[in-house]
Formats: sequence, C-alpha cells, structure tokens
Amino acid sequence: MVSRSFSYRRSTPLSRAPYFAKYDKLIKSILVFCLFAIFTRAFTPKMSPPSTGDATTSADMESSAAHDAITLALAKKESAEHLHGMPELYEEMRRRPLLVKAFKVDDPKAPPDDGENVKTVHFLRHGQGFHNLMADLAKAEGRDWVQYTHTPENPYIMPEILDAPLTQKGRNQARLIQPRIATLPNKPELVVLSPNCRAIQTGLIAFQELLPPTNSNVPFLAHEMVREENGVHTCDKRRPTSQAAAEFPQVDFSLIETEEDVIFRNDRRETKMEIGERIYKFMEWLADRPERHVAVSSHSGWLMTVFNGILECEESLKPWFQTGEMRSVKLVFTKQEE
Repeated sequence: MVSRSFSYRRSTPLSRAPYFAKYDKLIKSILVFCLFAIFTRAFTPKMSPPSTGDATTSADMESSAAHDAITLALAKKESAEHLHGMPELYEEMRRRPLLVKAFKVDDPKAPPDDGENVKTVHFLRHGQGFHNLMADLAKAEGRDWVQYTHTPENPYIMPEILDAPLTQKGRNQARLIQPRIATLPNKPELVVLSPNCRAIQTGLIAFQELLPPTNSNVPFLAHEMVREENGVHTCDKRRPTSQAAAEFPQVDFSLIETEEDVIFRNDRRETKMEIGERIYKFMEWLADRPERHVAVSSHSGWLMTVFNGILECEESLKPWFQTGEMRSVKLVFTKQEE
C-alpha cells in the first residue's frame, strides 16, 4: 500500500471569508433568482383557460397578487425620481403638431366613442417581474442604491435579469385583468406590446380571450416605442428579436426593425426628452391606426411619462402604475396648425 501524506489546513468558514462577506447579500439574491427563473422559463403561460376545478381560487390569486408595504414604499420612491424633467417635456409636447388629451372612460365630459379622432385605450403595466422581486428582496434586507448606477447594491443591473420574465405573482396579477376584459362592451381590436418579455407575457395572459382559438382577428404587435425608459438597468434590455419571436409565436414582431437592441445604452439612462420622443412617435402611429379600441402592455416609467409628460389629463390619471394595474381612457387626437 502506498502511503500518501498531506497537510491539512483548516479553511476559513464561507460565512467569514472576506469575499463572501462582502457579497453575501448579492449571492443570496442571485441564488433566489436562479431558482425562480428555472421554473418561470420552464412554465411559459399556456394560452388555454384554466379549468373550473383549478385549485387556485380567485381569492387565493388576489391575495398572492397583492402589493406589500415594501413594494409600495419602493414604488413611491421611484415615482418621485421619474418626475424629474417632466414639466419641461410637457411644455415641449404642447408645441407639437399632434396634441392628445385623455379622459376616464366614465367621465361625463369624455367625447362619444364614435368621434373620428377618439380611441379607447387600455394601458396596462406588466405584472411583477423578477427584477421587481430582486428589488423588493434587496429593500427588505435594508440595502439602498442609487438608481441608474453600476454599483453592487443596485439589483437592477444583475446580468441574470436581462429581459426579466414574470414571477408567479406577476402571472397572477395579469390573470386578474381577464374578468375586466370579459365585461368590456367593446373588446380591443389591437393589442400593442413592449417587446420585453414581462410585458409580452402580461399582454398574452391578460388579453387571452382575444387569442386563437377564441378569436383570430386581433393582432398582437410588438412595438419598440412602448418600451420602458431604459439604459444602465439590465432588466430593461431586450433579447434579440429572433429569440423573442421563437418564444412568443402569437406575437407579430414585424415592426421591430433590428435583431439586436439598439435603444439600450449601458453607460447612461434615456433622458426624459428622449423617452418623450419615443412616446410621441407612438402616438402619431396610434392616431393613424384604424382600430378604435386598443390595449397597450408596457412599463411603469413609460406609463408615468405618458400621463405626466405627453397627455393632457386630470390629476387622478397621473399616479404611478403598480404592477398589473390597468387604466382605461379615451384619447382625443387633435392636429394643430404648425
């Protein structure tokens, strides 16, 4: 028998190793994300309705989709940050040829549906994404970060959350929109989707009854101009168009002109004026569409800019959209002389 001798050096416990101590919270967040991501990608929402015997009751779904105190506190903080530069954008938009005014659908001052320049639009924010979950976990741990910075504390820059998908909570939030769509007197004739994964998933779930085999005449279009205000935060970068198209064959990606994401910049965030320009281009496109009833699945920053920087509307329409929230409005498009 050959004897092998070796020296044994007691290693430092991982919990005390300087490297792991420094990045302990980040490593925990990554592990949690990876476990959730495995199940999310494996279970992309099917487009068939749930059976009446589904174990998940409506009450259970509402409970699981509710916003907790940490989520609401983070939303309040981010809402205030998104208002920077908004007054200047609003004033600039008043000088543009196309002016757009919004009314609540039940507002007695709202114009009738049959007006030539009137459209009913259902604006929907995506359900909770994994980037939202990572931010909530970071906040619960007491971590603070400066938005749009490349720092270890910032959960939105994690490479694992590029084009973040929905969590189960996010899928439930999208499903809770379905009864509202079922009771609409006039269903959307067009569904416009941000090409980011979470917005597409939300739109496909929330407006499921407009998909085949129930309905085969409503186009679901991906549109670059309804993407989130982006840059720096990895969660807002989209995947190559061919990958998204392969995963979501129900969606028409023909309006996406490039394979790679040419809007996202890693070194800076879009300015308020830049995202305003994108939204204005979308409004011009929407004004020329023949459909009178439209749904849009987008993001919090984009929607905040729509209602605070582009549209003329009452104050009750301007607050931050929570995940899975939908607001239905009548838009009046008016072209003024240049």
